[in-house]
Amino acid sequence: MDQEDLVGRLMADMDADLLHFLQTKANSFVKWDLLRFFHENPHTTDTAANIARYAGRAVETTEAGLIDLAREGVLSTTRLGEMTVYSLSNNPEIRNLLQRFVKASDDRDFRVKAVFHVIRSMR
Repeated sequence: MDQEDLVGRLMADMDADLLHFLQTKANSFVKWDLLRFFHENPHTTDTAANIARYAGRAVETTEAGLIDLAREGVLSTTRLGEMTVYSLSNNPEIRNLLQRFVKASDDRDFRVKAVFHVIRSMR
């Protein structure tokens, strides 16, 4: 069995919307941490440096993840003078997908598949 067959089998029973969310938005462990952070703190508006501190991540990798999530429409950015602050999008579809993703992540089987996908995408 080649690797594509294995990947196909592992992802075949995953909800299509969650798979797309995983492939396009939660496609790194940093982004996964940031998504969970904003899910748990949906009213947060803060800088990359402060979010990095709360998330226990390096500022550089956190900022890159925040920029990507903003580009994907998951986060909103606002300029406050020289600072950029990030907050969770008010888009109800994004918030619903994030809620579903976090809830699905509580399931061990989903997490195993998601972790496999993230690791595979890092190559």
